[in-house]
Amino acid sequence: MVGAKRILIIDDEDDIREVAQLSLEAVGGWEVATAASGMEGLEKAAAEQPDAILLDVMMPDMDGIATFQQLQANPATGHIPVILLTAKVQSADRQRFAQLGMIAAIDKPFDPMELADRVTEILGWNC
Repeated sequence: MVGAKRILIIDDEDDIREVAQLSLEAVGGWEVATAASGMEGLEKAAAEQPDAILLDVMMPDMDGIATFQQLQANPATGHIPVILLTAKVQSADRQRFAQLGMIAAIDKPFDPMELADRVTEILGWNC
């Protein structure tokens, strides 16, 4: 385990936020904050400066794509790596996400026991 990383999970589904938070805290040993909407996520990302953000794609009001674009446009949050949490697993979706500059996507449903390892692998946080 590498130091106490701080992760922000932005997802409108209560169950997903809770499972991901418990998994990342228990398995990864990280500090985890959550947000239930894109707007709340933008505010928390700017205020808390997490080491990474896990972002749901399909959310009401402001979806994950719009949230990501606003994160990138803000100098206070543009440097924070964003990993998508998505059930959109078509190759065309993945190509679109990559073209927008997202570093990776983790499929929903995910294995809670492997989530911290996937995040570590994607972000190169290995010991």
